[in-house]
Amino acid sequence: MFAAAIHAGSEAASVDWRSDYDALTYEVVSVPDAVADGVRLFMSHYQLNYGAFDFAVTPTGDWVFFECNPAGQWQFIAQATGLPIAEAHARLLQGAMS
Repeated sequence: MFAAAIHAGSEAASVDWRSDYDALTYEVVSVPDAVADGVRLFMSHYQLNYGAFDFAVTPTGDWVFFECNPAGQWQFIAQATGLPIAEAHARLLQGAMS
């Protein structure tokens, strides 16, 4: 699992982060165990090899699930954070992961 927080640096981006890309910053974050377990259960139930999950994190630290995009974009996150997402996809396609 690769997780990154997208932080909005403008009022427009706070409403919809896609409205002001220049105001965004990115941070690699850890996924809480309970959330990771839920993601794995979701992936197993729907027989997915990949999913781009969207969450919000409340001020008290609760993760709120919005959706899973089974073909969601990830390159901009990898580029901004250095997360090795492309390499994981390559290993998956080569059969190195189940």
